[in-house]
Amino acid sequence: MGIKTKLHSVITGTGSYIPKNIISGNAFLNASFYDNGVKLEKENTEIISKFSEITEINERRYIDEDQISSNIAAIAAQSAIDDAKIDKETLDHIIFCHNFGDVKSGSNRMDILPSLAAKIKQALQIENPDCVAYDLIFGCPGWVQGAIQANYLIQSGDAKRVMVIGAETLSRIIDPHDRDSMIFSDGAAAVIFEAQEDEEPLGIIAHKTQTYAATHGSLLVMGKSNNPDEQNGNAYLKMNGRKLYEFAVTTVPQVVKKAIDKAGISIEDIKIVFIHQANGKMDHAIMKRVFKLYGLDTVPENLVPMTISWLGNSSVATIPTLLDLVRKGKVEGYKITKGEYAIFTSVGAGMHINAFVYRF
Repeated sequence: MGIKTKLHSVITGTGSYIPKNIISGNAFLNASFYDNGVKLEKENTEIISKFSEITEINERRYIDEDQISSNIAAIAAQSAIDDAKIDKETLDHIIFCHNFGDVKSGSNRMDILPSLAAKIKQALQIENPDCVAYDLIFGCPGWVQGAIQANYLIQSGDAKRVMVIGAETLSRIIDPHDRDSMIFSDGAAAVIFEAQEDEEPLGIIAHKTQTYAATHGSLLVMGKSNNPDEQNGNAYLKMNGRKLYEFAVTTVPQVVKKAIDKAGISIEDIKIVFIHQANGKMDHAIMKRVFKLYGLDTVPENLVPMTISWLGNSSVATIPTLLDLVRKGKVEGYKITKGEYAIFTSVGAGMHINAFVYRF
């Protein structure tokens, strides 16, 4: 008898769109920040400096006024198709991961009719009716969950090629009177997963997802402006930063460990970690605790590439954008090596946590 091969979900193409509008801390010097309806007395220079120190965010990117999420996602999607060198008509699924749909400049109204995935299929002019396009709403961990769904589709034998997109334009739904608004950014990225047969472990090896809605579902919600004089009926992205930080550093390491243990490998086998670019301080604390769970006191150098300092937090777009940049040699000190193991992990509204182990 010959060696039995297995189906694996392998990344064959990536693409991203990074908006050209660079928003530095200076853009918030004239902002009026409030907390619980009371205007903050501290100087904005101090507020901005402290924010940057805690989050490691110095810049973020915003889209142009005439752009929307599906526009920038279509650019990233075409780039991924070109990178994979495939016929777009051979895609079996398009999974678009987002949270707020298309939001036009000057508006707070979300548009998801038709679904953003359908808009991408239309923009790319994919005619094949067997290419199924749908959206996934899963908070910041949406793209990671989309990749896990792609793996299920491929391993079932029902799909051979799945494109998973992560795109968000958070600049359109943030409260200008909320300090936390300085965290958020815009961006888009797309990744193509393909079925490959091999006796060796490849692609997504193991994964784990958890949802803590009952106890922590209100840490990220939509709410009114911090400014009591601007109650115009609009809803803005709101988060309980302190509680979210505590939740993430406590629970994410456990989920990462479950995925690694499920894969049957050692923490030392992990050579690169693609973690959601949420908050620099938080991400470092998470990684330190992951290694602590294995009795190790230090995180190896050049293990965790970071883009948050210049790209900010673009929600579902952070991880696929980071992957695309590393694959194409655009993150100094990091590269992808065939045969090495990686971790992809995220946390966000829901509250959802997920992780998967991947072998390049």
